[in-house]
Amino acid sequence: MNWKQKKKYEALLEREQGFVKKVWGTCHTVCLAYPNAYRIGMANLGFQTVYKIINELPSFLCERVFLPAGDDAEFVAGAVETVSLESQKPLCDFDILAFSVSFENDYPSILKILDLGGIPLKAEDRTSKHPLVIGGGIALTLNPEPPADFFDVFILGEAEDILPHFARVFAEAKRLDLGRNALLINLQKQILGIYVPSLYAVSYFPEGKIKDIVPLEKELPGRIHIAPIKNINAFRTAEVISSADAEMADMFLVEVNRGCPHLCRFCAAGFVYAPPRFRSYAEIVSAVDRGLTVKNKIGLVGTAVSDHPDLVKICQYIVDRGAQAGIGSLRLDRMDEKIVELLKAGGIETVALAPEAGSQRLRNLLRKGITADDILNAAKLLIEKEMSNLRLYFMVGLPSEEDADIDAIIDLVKKIQHTALAHTGGKRKFRRITLSINQFIPKPRTPLQWCALADVQDVNAKIKKIVHAFRQDKQINVIAGVPKWNYVQALLSSGDRRVSDILLAAHRRNGNWKRALKEVNINPDFYVYRQKDPDEILPWDIVEVGVPKKALIKEYKKALPD
Repeated sequence: MNWKQKKKYEALLEREQGFVKKVWGTCHTVCLAYPNAYRIGMANLGFQTVYKIINELPSFLCERVFLPAGDDAEFVAGAVETVSLESQKPLCDFDILAFSVSFENDYPSILKILDLGGIPLKAEDRTSKHPLVIGGGIALTLNPEPPADFFDVFILGEAEDILPHFARVFAEAKRLDLGRNALLINLQKQILGIYVPSLYAVSYFPEGKIKDIVPLEKELPGRIHIAPIKNINAFRTAEVISSADAEMADMFLVEVNRGCPHLCRFCAAGFVYAPPRFRSYAEIVSAVDRGLTVKNKIGLVGTAVSDHPDLVKICQYIVDRGAQAGIGSLRLDRMDEKIVELLKAGGIETVALAPEAGSQRLRNLLRKGITADDILNAAKLLIEKEMSNLRLYFMVGLPSEEDADIDAIIDLVKKIQHTALAHTGGKRKFRRITLSINQFIPKPRTPLQWCALADVQDVNAKIKKIVHAFRQDKQINVIAGVPKWNYVQALLSSGDRRVSDILLAAHRRNGNWKRALKEVNINPDFYVYRQKDPDEILPWDIVEVGVPKKALIKEYKKALPD
């Protein structure tokens, strides 16, 4: 560690409220890693929750590490040792290096952090002198297989119950001086939601499909079972560390629910976190009260915030205290005059809505449960209440999509513009309408997981058509992702354990995916562009969580009947 690095970390800590710094020498040590920049990681409520859970355990301490930012050239290049934020300790000094992973596109950064920390990339190359490398988070819960070679242990599902149990087993193994392999076997045998990939063998048919996934010992469970937490009122999930350098730094984050009752066929949240659970009004306002001592804006976080039965009361509580209530996205058919007035009163000027598709046919396929009238009525309400900025989320490259469905997106946006003007007699229009266009990527554990990714070049042409349609309209801004990264994300979402070789090649080639894909003897199109059979074993079938596979197949066949 050099002087510049020490000063940078000290300056970050000075701008934080709520971090914990325990004394070394009396605790089992955990370094919690977020495989992206500090500003992004510190805006992640799941990451902060794990930090809190571990530090509340008397015999454990938890510190943090992040991917070095691009402006820290010597850190990125590995010229300077990567250390923890709180105590500036080398990663190799910790007992455990724990990754919190929310997005598949962050997988390459896991390897980068391991490399910068001087830790062997592959689990099979580590010994007892190295930290135990564990991983959790929604991306790994959906499909832990693509980065499996790099992890000793996965902790899958919701952290509040499983982490304390993991800590007890780990501490007992240390007390008994058990070796690493004995510890891994004990973890796998004793704890639901633990997955040790090295204890399971994957076999394949000659054409590449998975033949079987079996434990290497008879006493080990055949499948990894994850159970949801029944009572989320038993604990609080809210911002732990407030940082002036985080994304959304002005907003104090409070979780209001988990799961979603709508079960849109493209979205994993409703299926993985089933059943939907809502925190009580009393628990939420208690968290809000704490947040208002720190900030004047409360961000309500969840997968179905609009469906909370007390949402209006919660927002009213916040506004009555002179603060702002922030909601990431409002469900169109749950939006009413009162909630819009409360958001407006709190100073919110931009509302995000997610039609997802322009045509009713595709919205029905997705099981969105909304109509064009719902969308246009929402536009009327927003313009009536002088909400001047509108953000609309659409997907392209959906199963069975036709050119007419792209035209329907363009037509719907124009109708929204016209409706706003007509409803106000030509007196008012949206100052800015932002179209966020993303390619549909089939996600594990959803009814559309068997679908192939649409050709990225075809999707790029469709996006260009939408951009071209509004090129002279200064009111509308179209933003879209880079098509090649959609391909990589689909590969990392739907791949099996063999994709670890591709990740390793991309790391060695400094992120040059084109070269990496060429040099590894694996056809990535097999995972990305292949329509999968509902009867085949999928990589993530080793883990059983949320809605059963049979129910997903039933929904898949409803969406895309033969």
